[in-house]
Amino acid sequence: MEEAPEYGFLIDATLCIDCRACLVACSVQNQVPMEHTRIWIKETGVYGNFPELKRYTAPYHCMHCVDPSCVSACTVGALQQNQDGVVVYDSDRCIGCRYCMYACPFEVPNFEWEQRLALIIKCDLCFSRLEEGRQPACEATCPTQAIRFGKHAQMLKLAHDTIAAEPHRYVDHVFGEFENGGTSTFYISPVPFDQLGFPSTDQTESPAHFNRLVTEGTPTVAVGVALGMTGIYLAIKRQGEDNAAVLGEHSVSQTMEK
Repeated sequence: MEEAPEYGFLIDATLCIDCRACLVACSVQNQVPMEHTRIWIKETGVYGNFPELKRYTAPYHCMHCVDPSCVSACTVGALQQNQDGVVVYDSDRCIGCRYCMYACPFEVPNFEWEQRLALIIKCDLCFSRLEEGRQPACEATCPTQAIRFGKHAQMLKLAHDTIAAEPHRYVDHVFGEFENGGTSTFYISPVPFDQLGFPSTDQTESPAHFNRLVTEGTPTVAVGVALGMTGIYLAIKRQGEDNAAVLGEHSVSQTMEK
């Protein structure tokens, strides 16, 4: 997606109280059990030195990248990015290949391992609620405003303004601003993000372009191979028929000579 996404999240780890209301809201919204929610919690465990011990948590879900690697890796179009920049998922198209899981640097798509016909689980930013003019369920339920939702540019500005206003409270890093070429979900935190359990990635360019070269080229290659093999088959068949004709003529010639 060349233009900036329409929407954005800002998630503040200093405000999360680990109440998990966002998980309950996600469970209700998507009508799935708690173990299949599209959002989960990242945490530091115990942080600091005794007696100044703290524990930080943050809700974690799809980053909705500006140029999503998962979309470019999906060979069947089950993952698509709509005009607002939301990465949506069509389970009817999904074949469970898990290419999106390998492509995502944020380890977001989950797999229903216990299901016989297992598919992917992924946040779609409550797109159906957005169409109705409502906020995503996780943001609407958060009691401390640890999850904020709004216009993409506004959320990014709010992230930087919050850090600038209290630099002693946050690490000077907005996670998601540049990672994987930029995302629609921004995080600010009092501790380094690797200590919150975030995947380590210094990748500032999305590999989506290179993924597309492979996934979009695959059908062409397949057709080319098929046509090539068909040509070889027909050539061999024709050569065999010609050889048979020659042998037949030679056999008739020998019979007539006798």
